[in-house]
Amino acid sequence: MRMLVLGAGGTGGYFGGRLAQAGADVSFLVRPARARALAVEGLRIRSPVGNADLAVRCVTAEDLPADVAARRYDLVLLSCKAYDLDASIEAIAPAVEAGADVLPLLNGLLHYDALDARFGSARMLGGLCFISAAKGGDGEILHLGPVASITFGERSGPHDSPRCLAIAEAFAPASFDAVHAQDIHHELWVKYSFLTTLAAATCLMRASIGVIVATDGGEAFVRALYAECVEVARAAGQAISETVQATALGALTQTGSPLTASMLRDLESHQRIEAAHIVGDLVHRAAALGVAAPLLGIAWTHLQAHLLRQGPAKTA
Repeated sequence: MRMLVLGAGGTGGYFGGRLAQAGADVSFLVRPARARALAVEGLRIRSPVGNADLAVRCVTAEDLPADVAARRYDLVLLSCKAYDLDASIEAIAPAVEAGADVLPLLNGLLHYDALDARFGSARMLGGLCFISAAKGGDGEILHLGPVASITFGERSGPHDSPRCLAIAEAFAPASFDAVHAQDIHHELWVKYSFLTTLAAATCLMRASIGVIVATDGGEAFVRALYAECVEVARAAGQAISETVQATALGALTQTGSPLTASMLRDLESHQRIEAAHIVGDLVHRAAALGVAAPLLGIAWTHLQAHLLRQGPAKTA
């Protein structure tokens, strides 16, 4: 299987790098400056589960049409931030239009509308990942914890489709967990409800889970916020089991936990944030489904106020 990974930042760099390390046929679609740096320094992964220094193949958006003409891709791993989605769609278009399928690893659900509209739903698999990773100051990939997994599956039709079986086979040798889901829609909602709670709570309070639950009423607040997200999932036809909820709440209410959403880290470092794609979209889905979500609404109002204070360049 020939794979094209959009970007070589924290998520794309880590998963694409581990695939390349395992011998997969992987190319990275990157900007010219990043391509030059990777040609000189290689892709460097620094991780508690093992470091890697890899020579990798890169291609730029300008060169992709000619590259695709010479070597058709089977799969595109799409791991951009939501605010870069439009540009990323155009960047990968030559590969997809030549026949590649797309495995999106973005947070939330809203991106599927844009991807389906541009390429057709038949090209789009369902996917998500769990990882805490970032690009370091010297261009290295910093894996910040032991967890690294990709979950993928068909959004319609048999879950054991030939392309999913091929992806499972391609991912198997890599040093990350690969989960072939029978019901990817449910898995997407499980992560979406957890992530939205985490982002809404930690951004609203500007604090980690451990700090929030140490306050009077902090744990009750987080539990109530998660309950709103779970109710939206239920109304959308994706009821989350008590067992899964208990696991999520264990992480969301753990005493002393340093856990924060990457959205808070981006916000505090004055980077662009995915507020509309995650918290805002769930608020809008709640309204459309007739679900009361007052705490989510407060968090969304707070994030909008932050975005408006940042000015037009920061509101995407």
